[in-house]
Amino acid sequence: MIRRAVFPGTFDPVHCGHIDVAMRGSKLFDTVIVAVYDKPLKNLLFSPEERIDLVRQAFAGNAGIEVTGYSSLTVDFCRTENAAVILRGLRVFSDFEYEFRMALANHRLAPAIETVSLITREELSFINSTTVREIASLGGDVSSMVPDFVCAALAKKLQGSHPPGGQPAPRS
Repeated sequence: MIRRAVFPGTFDPVHCGHIDVAMRGSKLFDTVIVAVYDKPLKNLLFSPEERIDLVRQAFAGNAGIEVTGYSSLTVDFCRTENAAVILRGLRVFSDFEYEFRMALANHRLAPAIETVSLITREELSFINSTTVREIASLGGDVSSMVPDFVCAALAKKLQGSHPPGGQPAPRS
């Protein structure tokens, strides 16, 4: 039996925690589909196309990992991809409550689709996309949190948002 898992998220941007969960998931499942959601209810820095491109770069050469965008309910996307599992990562205890509620809602919508959560490695537990964006927007070094190509994409996207030296521009 071929086991396919969907690892959904906005990946704005993809970071080392995301990469770790997908890579570990690829050891448990035949295929992990990293599904980049394109209609979240939050403001994003990167367009869906840019996010998909960055995620593809992150997993280039990994035969067990596919990358695609989607805009439907995650359980509906799982059905179209013949995936029986939603793969999620848990960083800190507060993630558990959110993920628990989402798993229950998804189970209500699609009882045949299971949710599997992997505990993030300790050294990556502080990383999330919001933190990466905020640090980068203030000129901070995020090179230990994201791959080099994501650092470059952040620098290009945020060019001019802060002066040299990482200090925010004075407010008038």
